[in-house]
Amino acid sequence: MKRAGYILYIFSGIIFIFISCGKTTTPSTVKIIKDYDSVKFDYFFVEAVKLKVLGNIGEALKFFEQCLKINPESGAAYYQMAQIVMSSGDIISGKKYLKQAIRNEPANIWYLLMLAGTYYQETKLDSAILFYEKAAARNPAKDDMLITLARLYSENRKFDKALEIYEGFDKKYGINQSSTADGIKNLIWSGKYDEALEKAQLLLDQYPDEILYNGLLAEIYRGKGDQGKAMEVYDKLMQRNPGNPETQLSLCDFLLTEKKYDDLLMLLNTVILNDLVTREDKLSLLASMIETPDIIKEKSDALKLSLMIMEAEYVNDHIVQLLRPELLSKEKNYREASARLEEVISEHPDNYFAWEKLLLVYLDAGETKKLEERGRECATRFNRSFLAKILYATGASENENYATSLEELRKADILAGSDKNMKMQVLSIKADVLYKMKNYDEAFKTFDEAINTDSKDITILNNYAYYLAELGLRLKEAEIMARKVIERERNNYTYLDTYGWVLYKRGKLNEAERIFREIVEKSSENDAEYLEHYGYVLKKRNNCKGAISNWELALKADSSKSYLKREIKNCGNRR
Repeated sequence: MKRAGYILYIFSGIIFIFISCGKTTTPSTVKIIKDYDSVKFDYFFVEAVKLKVLGNIGEALKFFEQCLKINPESGAAYYQMAQIVMSSGDIISGKKYLKQAIRNEPANIWYLLMLAGTYYQETKLDSAILFYEKAAARNPAKDDMLITLARLYSENRKFDKALEIYEGFDKKYGINQSSTADGIKNLIWSGKYDEALEKAQLLLDQYPDEILYNGLLAEIYRGKGDQGKAMEVYDKLMQRNPGNPETQLSLCDFLLTEKKYDDLLMLLNTVILNDLVTREDKLSLLASMIETPDIIKEKSDALKLSLMIMEAEYVNDHIVQLLRPELLSKEKNYREASARLEEVISEHPDNYFAWEKLLLVYLDAGETKKLEERGRECATRFNRSFLAKILYATGASENENYATSLEELRKADILAGSDKNMKMQVLSIKADVLYKMKNYDEAFKTFDEAINTDSKDITILNNYAYYLAELGLRLKEAEIMARKVIERERNNYTYLDTYGWVLYKRGKLNEAERIFREIVEKSSENDAEYLEHYGYVLKKRNNCKGAISNWELALKADSSKSYLKREIKNCGNRR
């Protein structure tokens, strides 16, 4: 059975939002309303802040709620509550409190900046810019605020708006170290290399030995396609500053972009052993290399040695320990990846990220027994982990332990709270479990609930359509759902397979054959499911020779499909 997966996982992009709970000062411009007991309000507010500082956030929230009962127009109380809930990971509630604080006190730049920063962490740049613009408008003379706004514009590809701010600084201060370099970067990103080169040369006239500015010059030459001049700049930088971290990292980025992997790997160990290069920069560089398919294909062994050097430099670092398993997973070397992760967990059983990665490796490897076994332990050890419960439920379902799977999904649903994406994951897997249990009515009710939650979710639409087709139910409706999916994901073979199968079930054999021919011809691997389905379509078209050919390939790809031997025999007798 071909079904789209619904486990969302981000390894490299984990977002940590740190908000100091020790901050006791409250932003000014508190809005005052008439007829409230200010003495009582101040008492509750001070006590709430004390509790917050002491880490008793539950009680602190109760006291701030009392403050709001006394003065519901207090922005400061909402702001403090936002800090508390965000520090515990509840970003949704935090944003609600911040928005209310801003409604109460729209002139308070601290509230605006915190909300802008929150949206930025969520990579919602349009919203971040909107609130940062409001904050900057309240304080237009503050240079660092305008520079930050310009950087946001650049990141959001609003280069002209950013350029307007940078040109304003140049007119005000001339070529300077505070804003000119950022202005050059903005020009590079917008593809205006000649203008960037002109400004970079002016900057270098004043600061000829500044590594950052020379690095910008090299980047400009790279953008203009003059790799020789770019390399000349890097050579000079390395000669003058061989141990400088910015120079080494910039050269590494250049070599990676230019696919000079041998040179990059020669420099890589120097970077890893350079104490002046931050751990975060090393991790970023190594992650970029692990995400580069050509390096995985051609230089994997050399990169593994570098990762082992990194491990020796950062003993017991929970994130560094995951790099080598990540590389092994990219190679689909799941056996070594899981063995290394089991070793890490044995030494550091509290390393949650290693547990999480281990379960994902077992999922990718199809090691369902291990997934369930270790998933049980992980979900128990880290009982607030949504993903651990989802993966444990998935393993249990694959091993037909349906009651266990449904119970873990119930717990996961509680942890999901009001998060729609998490809810959709729970509903998708729950529907799958119920379908496997042959509880079709409940399975389809669950699919309906998911569609009511998000009618555009292509995974839900695909799986729902496939299951309806398997049972020969509501096929017209199934076709509509499957077509919606491929209109958005035309090159996804899993979704095309579903669409082709629905067409086959509806008797639209010409279209079905065209779809499956496209899948089989364009897919890079002999997927047993696609080949099996194509065989049934060809059989229905009285092309037994073609059907048998595809079924034989399906059996070769997946020997568990032994029932196809009977189909081959029956079809052979008809020829």
